[in-house]
Amino acid sequence: MKELCLETKNLTKSFGRFTALDGVNLQIEKGEVFGYIGPNGAGKTTTIRTLLGILQASSGEAFVFGKDAWTDAVEIHKRLAYVPGDVNLWGNLTGGEVIDLFVSLRGKSDKARREKLLKDFDLDPTKKCRTYSKGNRQKVALVAAFASDADLFILDEPTSGLDPLMEQIFQEYVLEQKNKGKGIFLSSHILSEVERLCDRVGVIMKGKLIKTGTLDELKQSAADSDGKLPDSMETLFMRYYSSSV
Repeated sequence: MKELCLETKNLTKSFGRFTALDGVNLQIEKGEVFGYIGPNGAGKTTTIRTLLGILQASSGEAFVFGKDAWTDAVEIHKRLAYVPGDVNLWGNLTGGEVIDLFVSLRGKSDKARREKLLKDFDLDPTKKCRTYSKGNRQKVALVAAFASDADLFILDEPTSGLDPLMEQIFQEYVLEQKNKGKGIFLSSHILSEVERLCDRVGVIMKGKLIKTGTLDELKQSAADSDGKLPDSMETLFMRYYSSSV
């Protein structure tokens, strides 16, 4: 049996009367890419913030590397890399300075790998962060993540703002980390990205994890009455949404 790098048990998070997460059960193994999909507002980012120790669960449990995501957040972050979908950086620092800062937090630095990442992602690290486009801010976060020796990568819409060539570079680095036995938790709206990268996929709707399996299994279960499979993430969402209401 493979070792788990992430697990939730009946994870629930409420904000007043609103339940953002409702009994979510997840398991992600080392060497696995797990896709987390659902429409906007479904609970994906709330799940991630709870795993990161930013939010405390209302009930249930969340473990990363077997440690409690809330009480052991500092120790967990030493082995974890996170890339959000909308990266905010320190405007007066250069991209290279930000990358070096994040990598130093994990105690290891590989200059040759850093340079290769900068070249592959076509990023000029000498520019101030305030001059970067959205896509270049994403590149800074991705270079910092992949330059670190993390055991788990939590990626929340990480290719937002990237062009197709950079998306392909991103996918190659994800597969590299998978082959090294690292765990990857990927929230994405891009069907082709999920198809290429993910071993298993979880569909979340209105805070509930309604289906988990391979993407092919999810497509088969969302086929219409004529047996036609969904050809886009939007169609997949709509069919699951229709069956869940």
